[in-house]
Amino acid sequence: MLEVCVDSVESALNAEAGGADRVELCGNLPEGGTTPSAGLTASCCERLRIPVHVLIRPRGGDFVYSDIELDVMRRDIAVAHQHGAAGVVIGVLDAAGAIDIPRIRSLVAAARPLAVTFHRAFDFTADRDQALDDLIALGVDRLLTSGQAQRALEGTAVLARLGRRAAGRIAIAAGGGLSEENILAVIERTGVTHVHVSAAALLESTVTYRPTHLTLRKPPLPNEYDRAVTDPGRIRRIAELLRQRALPERPC
Repeated sequence: MLEVCVDSVESALNAEAGGADRVELCGNLPEGGTTPSAGLTASCCERLRIPVHVLIRPRGGDFVYSDIELDVMRRDIAVAHQHGAAGVVIGVLDAAGAIDIPRIRSLVAAARPLAVTFHRAFDFTADRDQALDDLIALGVDRLLTSGQAQRALEGTAVLARLGRRAAGRIAIAAGGGLSEENILAVIERTGVTHVHVSAAALLESTVTYRPTHLTLRKPPLPNEYDRAVTDPGRIRRIAELLRQRALPERPC
């Protein structure tokens, strides 16, 4: 299962054209992703033939949310459902780095019958085994994780251990720095059957008038005009690698 993280209709269509099985739709990717607008959600759900899973994250920063923020998340889940999303992606922790069980329970209930993924907030938990057990008990369908490493390639031992502990009770998806160069190595070392990539390329702006004394961007973003867009060629190459790996060997 190849999922592509996108933050625009253009990127979503590119992901589908490249052979993605599903997209995770976000806003504000430079900050790790936040909830996309209702308009963006509606437009992607209308245009794509593959499932759209919507990130439900009301702000950047930590994953400890107030009651008001939790209300925002419930409302955003309703919007995603209304516009035809196939799933939502959530994550709430407590201040000690544990799964916030009451809040996740309420969000899962609000989301059903949509699929529910717990995102990489998991990588910031203090006890990964307990966190995994909690998510299974809460009925979460899928966990996205890098194996608590900066990149999934560095977290393969943990990813493999999580897969063994999950024993099919929750799907484990590897994500974090996956590319054409390392995705097969991560799969081979972990046994995961779900992978999450961005595979973006920098799209240079055609704007010619560029005031040099103004910017809305913060470092390390390169400039005010260029932007990252999903590269359908890269998605196509990754999808082909996965397809070739899945083909049964022919008898001699």
